[in-house]
Amino acid sequence: MSVPLSSRSTSIDRRCILVIATLASFLTPFMSSSINIALPAIGSEFGADAVLLGWIPTSFILASAMFMIPMGRLADIHGMRRIFFPGFVIFTIATLLCALSDSTSMLIAFRLVQGIGSAMIFSTAVAALTAVYPPGERGRVLGINVASVYIGLAMGPVLGGVLTHAFGWRSIFLSVIPLGAIVILLLLKNRDEWTETHPDHFDLTGSIVYGLMLLSLMYGLSVLPQAAGWAYILFGIFMLALFIRREMRVESPVLRVRLFLENHVFAFSNLAALINYSATFAVSFLLSLYLQYNKGLDPQTAGLILVAQPFVQAVLSPAAGRISDRIEPGIVASAGMGVTVIGLVMLALLTEETPLVFIVGALAVLGLGFALFSSPNTNAIMSSVDRHFLGVASATLGTTRQVGMMLSLGIAMMIFSVIIGRVQITPAYHAQLLSSVQIAFALFAALCVAGIYFSLARGRVRREEG
Repeated sequence: MSVPLSSRSTSIDRRCILVIATLASFLTPFMSSSINIALPAIGSEFGADAVLLGWIPTSFILASAMFMIPMGRLADIHGMRRIFFPGFVIFTIATLLCALSDSTSMLIAFRLVQGIGSAMIFSTAVAALTAVYPPGERGRVLGINVASVYIGLAMGPVLGGVLTHAFGWRSIFLSVIPLGAIVILLLLKNRDEWTETHPDHFDLTGSIVYGLMLLSLMYGLSVLPQAAGWAYILFGIFMLALFIRREMRVESPVLRVRLFLENHVFAFSNLAALINYSATFAVSFLLSLYLQYNKGLDPQTAGLILVAQPFVQAVLSPAAGRISDRIEPGIVASAGMGVTVIGLVMLALLTEETPLVFIVGALAVLGLGFALFSSPNTNAIMSSVDRHFLGVASATLGTTRQVGMMLSLGIAMMIFSVIIGRVQITPAYHAQLLSSVQIAFALFAALCVAGIYFSLARGRVRREEG
């Protein structure tokens, strides 16, 4: 039996939930962007090749994507806080274990555990904010939440570069622990359940099929052009078809596929998000390698340059969220996608002699585009579903984001595999690295052009007020 949220509204501290969600939304992108800047240092210590280095960020994203929708479904059934709290504890402990890793394989394994904790966090945070704030305030608080993500992305390269340069890459993980402890203390203080519960059956089989599908697709991308890569991708496509068939038939699916078929705003907004993240997430990964290997910069200087994109995102996202409360969100998001294309085309023109000011300008353009896209698109998705689907909607959005990130890195690793091969990057391979970066950004720009169409195809996004 569902427990009405209104009967507990006086006991729910909205501001505390906003603070918790905002801090949590800061930590994981901070970790991702700071680790990207430390990859050359990790590769040097452990002797890892370019593809294996790619698995350090990818393992985290893969685990997040595999578990986010199942965790969102569990949150709808049992309550958001009951999933968020243990998830944050898992994330914090795994972060400490990452700092203690003594091999690439161990680091990747603990990043997988981190990803599981992250899935439990991100499948619930946005849903909780959407549930406890009324429609008229939703764009504002979601803009704040998105801004915290971008602040994490902005501070990651700077602090990650400083920490790696001064204390080594392990200090990045250790620096997160105190903030994690603060969030845990706030969670212990605020013990009230945040949202309604909807007791129901959990589709474990569907969750397993879903996880195998994502794992097969991602691993297949990483080992292309080998025959095994195509085999894994075909198996992943088969599992995708099996998953859709099952979810259409079971009474209590882990993912309501019919929601995509019946709600065009929801479907096309998620597809636009998938394309946008697929085209943009690998930017910091690729530029981190380009700036340190091709331009010869140290991690600290490279981090200062990479901060341009997320800094612009962080500054403009709250305003973009407020705009989407007043202007059609689809129009704002589509304009943002168009600006993103311009930034990606600029990065596709990189050479060994490209001035740093041009790179900073391209990153600022990307930051503007992503700020205009992300908050309005999130507002459109979360406002297009009924309250009892908020957990699934939040998890679907989070999974779309993670799968997009995963595909972005997968495309980059596939290009590395074809052009560079499974070798450690040395000066002899700098020309191949530059070619890989140029090809990747050109592909991302073309992908984002397609994304503009799907962003516009969603139609008008006028939400139900109440």
